[in-house]
Amino acid sequence: MTGTKSAGSNTVTTVLGPVPAGDLGVVAIHEALLSVVPGAEHAFDVTMDRAEIFEILANKLTDFRDHGGKTIVDSTGMFHGRDVKLYEALSRSTGVHIVASTGMGPEEMLGGYFLTPQTNPPTPWPAEKFADLFSREITDGMVVPRVQRRGAAGLVATAADRHGMTATEESLFRGAARTALTTGVPISIRYGEDALRDLDVVLNENLPADRVVVGGLDRKDAIADDSALALARRGAFVAVDHVGLEDDSHVSDRERAALVLDLVEAGYGDRILLSCNAIGVAKGEPAYDIPYSYVCSTFVPLATSLGLSDTDTRRILVDNPRELLTLR
Repeated sequence: MTGTKSAGSNTVTTVLGPVPAGDLGVVAIHEALLSVVPGAEHAFDVTMDRAEIFEILANKLTDFRDHGGKTIVDSTGMFHGRDVKLYEALSRSTGVHIVASTGMGPEEMLGGYFLTPQTNPPTPWPAEKFADLFSREITDGMVVPRVQRRGAAGLVATAADRHGMTATEESLFRGAARTALTTGVPISIRYGEDALRDLDVVLNENLPADRVVVGGLDRKDAIADDSALALARRGAFVAVDHVGLEDDSHVSDRERAALVLDLVEAGYGDRILLSCNAIGVAKGEPAYDIPYSYVCSTFVPLATSLGLSDTDTRRILVDNPRELLTLR
């Protein structure tokens, strides 16, 4: 088997195989390397120059490494540009560990294949079918379309619609939770409208809360609802994972830093994760050119100036993601 619990205790699955959990170093827990809107690779006005893509990503990963980063988690899932061979070459070239993900969502980004067309209206795949699909990407290797399986996913990621979880997305979440239970990898969820309700969906599959990271908790609605604190109390990891982004939907970095400090003060420093949701190369969608190194180079100094200790910084950047990503 490629990436199951039998791979050994205290290891994390990367695109180059299992590595000791203690070797992860500073981790960016939710980023995108190559992000391609499904179908964009066939568009007449979109170029897919692999040499150019490699060079851009290698430079960005090297910058991340030079600022103290050692592991990056690509959370794009199965169908948004994931390129296993490219990621293997990038990891070998830069020395940065890359953890790739299986999974998919939200529903609006799924193809019709993942609905059951024989019914009217279409109904979603059952959770067990999603679980089998995702689990095989961990046990047998990630699919390289029409070619082979290679490497193994170290995370299963899914997302719900911002207006509320659909029936298909509930099936996805349950399938992802079952995958995590049987393979030992963690699950990353981007909540839709109600973070606690979406967490309950995966916990109802008997998945321990400490195997779940809930992302998007620097959204303004999440701050208004104190979602991060409520989720941390439940035992889940909470991801402040749009660091550097300031728009109508998200808070500022100063407010993110205040959230981190509030969680530490409340005794939940061991539940916090940080990332930028950066896109290294975007195809078919607007570029988002924030460096993978931004958390280390810019956000941590800001948080430190506001009172975050070196001990808590290390816990958030090194210890917490190591605990999450270690196979269980």
